[in-house]
Amino acid sequence: MNNEGGDGGGFSWLTALGFGFLTFNSGMAIYRSDRDLGSIAFVAGSYVDLVLLFLCLRLFEMTPRDSPRRGWLKACVWALTTLLTVMFSQKVAAIMPAPVALLVWAMAFATIAGGFYAFFIHQDKTALVEAANQ
Repeated sequence: MNNEGGDGGGFSWLTALGFGFLTFNSGMAIYRSDRDLGSIAFVAGSYVDLVLLFLCLRLFEMTPRDSPRRGWLKACVWALTTLLTVMFSQKVAAIMPAPVALLVWAMAFATIAGGFYAFFIHQDKTALVEAANQ
């Protein structure tokens, strides 16, 4: 079944193409790493993190709004995005001068805190209106 309309139930060629591109690029990065275990671990960890992140997002979209499973999936999405942010920030900060590295880490922590606020503290106005109408 083709799911080009994005209705959440079937197969999407665009998604498959994206994962194919991600897999190919990750494989090429590992191949070009000259057997540097740190680089291989970074690429493999990033790849696994992204695959799990997209899986959790897909499950989150398909889960009914009132399901307790949504809370767990939200926490998983936040944890995976936090891990990805920290991994990439560490790579970037490692090659920057100290003041710029400090700025990179400040932006990373602001992003992580903003994601936490958006996921767990900020009240969704649509959900509040729906709850008030019930």
